[in-house]
Amino acid sequence: MMQGSVNYLQSETAPSLFRNGKVYIKRDKDGSDTDMVGVNRRSLAVDVHDGRGLSGGDTMTCERNGFELLHTPLDGGVDFFDHEQVVRRYYPQCAELVADATGGRVFAFDHNLRSAAGKRSNTRISGGQTVQGPAKIIHGDYTLTSAPGRLSDLACPPKLNDTYRILLDEGQSLIPEDCVAAGLAEDGRFAIINVWRSIAKEPVQMNPLALCDGRTVEPEDLVTFEIHYHDRIGENYFARPSDQHRFYFFPEMTADEPLLLKQWDSAGALALSKGARADASQEGPCTFSFHTAFDPIVEPEDAPDRLSIEVRCAVVYD
Repeated sequence: MMQGSVNYLQSETAPSLFRNGKVYIKRDKDGSDTDMVGVNRRSLAVDVHDGRGLSGGDTMTCERNGFELLHTPLDGGVDFFDHEQVVRRYYPQCAELVADATGGRVFAFDHNLRSAAGKRSNTRISGGQTVQGPAKIIHGDYTLTSAPGRLSDLACPPKLNDTYRILLDEGQSLIPEDCVAAGLAEDGRFAIINVWRSIAKEPVQMNPLALCDGRTVEPEDLVTFEIHYHDRIGENYFARPSDQHRFYFFPEMTADEPLLLKQWDSAGALALSKGARADASQEGPCTFSFHTAFDPIVEPEDAPDRLSIEVRCAVVYD
């Protein structure tokens, strides 16, 4: 275990589960972050537990906790600074990893490349967006509204910011309408799961990823914020501070250790609650894992820059 500094949203910024258009992030026409409005951070020191050193043979799973470390060698033939290579060659690898873990039908649909140095230098991916910096505020990537909305979007022809559009002919959609309808049905189930991976030569030391056990999150912890894209508005969750949150990390992750990171699960307690109080610690799948890059209180000297990629995958369960 180590102590790390993480950023929560100031609790008085906006009421829980309330959309008022006062807390939002702007993104430019290629999907890169630009401005934040109404986002006031509160830095706190928290215990971050070693996910590798759990006692009693316990392990963290994507289904139960919202994250899971795998061991799968990285295909060294992909140039991650080439948008087309990532979409055509790396997306299928990620979809296969998620399918093996979930048993569902999986569709990779989006990605971000992250590096603090790349963000500072405004490095651009060939044929794609600029490199993003590590996200240093506790958040979840989808909400009770935006998760089913995003799945529905994937049954329509892609928009300007949709990275997967190079795979499709004009008028095509990524996911068949009947598959999306099955996932959104009252007796259906869908999820959005990221494959997060370091793609640097050195193990991760700077800006490691802190992962919150999904069973320790309650509805009152959630603050909805908007993401204003060039052609649509999405929603994410920020987090209010809570003593119940329990964070984990995997020290010195390598390129051969992809991480499954659940962003939404329609079978989770928070999704089923429809905004009412739910016991997220109950048996069954969790809804999602809050996550953030964090600063270790004692950071190694001359730590190499973190270079990572996350690929978002939609899962529809049979």
